[in-house]
Amino acid sequence: MSTRDPRPPMSPDLLTADFLGYQQLLTDDERDLVARARKFYDAEVAPGANQRWLDEEVPRHLVPRFAEEGLLGLGVDSDEEPARRTLLTGWLRMELARVDPSTATLVGVHDGLVMGTLAVCGGVEQKARWLPAMRRGEAVGAFALTEPDHGSDVAGGLATSARREGEEWVLDGAKRWIGNACFADVVVVWARDVADGQVKGFLVEKGTPGFTATPIRGKTALRAVENADITLQGCRVPDANRLEGASSFRDTNEVLRRTRGGVAWESVGVALGAYEHALAYTREREQFGRPLASFQLVQDHLVRMLSDVTASLGMVVRVCQLEEAGERRDEHAAMAKAFCTSRMRDVVARAREVMGGNGVLAGHHVARFVADAEALYSYEGTREVNTLVVGRAVTGYGAFV
Repeated sequence: MSTRDPRPPMSPDLLTADFLGYQQLLTDDERDLVARARKFYDAEVAPGANQRWLDEEVPRHLVPRFAEEGLLGLGVDSDEEPARRTLLTGWLRMELARVDPSTATLVGVHDGLVMGTLAVCGGVEQKARWLPAMRRGEAVGAFALTEPDHGSDVAGGLATSARREGEEWVLDGAKRWIGNACFADVVVVWARDVADGQVKGFLVEKGTPGFTATPIRGKTALRAVENADITLQGCRVPDANRLEGASSFRDTNEVLRRTRGGVAWESVGVALGAYEHALAYTREREQFGRPLASFQLVQDHLVRMLSDVTASLGMVVRVCQLEEAGERRDEHAAMAKAFCTSRMRDVVARAREVMGGNGVLAGHHVARFVADAEALYSYEGTREVNTLVVGRAVTGYGAFV
């Protein structure tokens, strides 16, 4: 007698792995947009994702398509409409990472970090010049904060310098792991003002003398994202390109606080994508004359994976609710990033495990998620650093050094 669920499959417009139905918190209009985005991701992003990953090929051609679908800049006010809810924008990032973490990172840098920086720190003219073009996919952005010798300690250790000379600023230093930098039309560069020691932001346009970006090759994670080493040697930018609202690292951290939550959403998407591929595989693959999904130990793995996805989704949803209520703090985003990326690591490992040897083949997708998870686990704050942010909040003691 068969024990398979006799119920018909759920509508393809619904996320079947949303076990507790968090998507019901979206409005009808938001659910329609998510359903349309999911169809776009499945139709145009998913095909070729494995091969792009193997070939280290960046899907730059997709950026204008995202714009055509109205999926860029939703978290930023425009002349046509105000910014959409963070619950919606987070959900869309999760849906994209569910299909291809590399494309989600490319878009996240452009849409979250760069457009977000302009929204928070840009002046009126700076916003008017760049945000509409970026929303249309006509200009691509990059965000340069991390340095060769400074990652977690970049707040106090940032070494790239900025020196005012008349109506220009001269930037000198180096940046590392900068996504989109080799082809970006504008790069947000963070540098320390030698006059007051404060970190400030600058918009460095493509082709500016003294700016050099060199691709980093041989990565084993997010291979379809082109990260770069940046060298700044006497790089001159006009004072009009200094971000008007970025006068200290506190302003930089305001941007990171927002985007850290976005990375948590992406990590839920990576876990979700790995789980879905593993579930489909175990339902189709037979051993001992039975589908793998019918074995108790395999079901244990699947339920643990789904539970981690569900718990993580609940956390990022709640953080968005706190954001919308004006109550979100640094430690909330830090906890979400640390927890969700940790659970993601466990989920992708279990997904690989239930697929056996086929789990290491790129053609079965999960191997890509396993590798990409390592990058999300580390960037925008390691688990350890985010843990210390939360630890400081609950104990009152900073334990960073």
